[in-house]
Amino acid sequence: MNAAHLPEYRPVYRSLHRPLTVWGVDRRLFFLALLVGAAAFNLFYSFLAGCLLFSGLYGVAWWSTTRDPQMLQILLRSGRLHARYDAAQHHRLRATGRVHGW
Repeated sequence: MNAAHLPEYRPVYRSLHRPLTVWGVDRRLFFLALLVGAAAFNLFYSFLAGCLLFSGLYGVAWWSTTRDPQMLQILLRSGRLHARYDAAQHHRLRATGRVHGW
């Protein structure tokens, strides 16, 4: 075989592609659950309320991370995108038949 047709191999480190998680949950969701639990503790003066809220949000975060790890990035980036014009979609205008004068 010719050297020009041989594939080129480059090392890829696993740590570059591994998601950043804390206890199996995306780190941003983990710290969000931790801060909401701490806020509930400060608001209600109840350690039980803080722990229950943290564990509930941690469970939801763990479920969403195991279900689809990229969903958080999709949701965060969707707020910055603008709606695009779709020529196939028709918006109907309702005509009332009245003329509004000045």
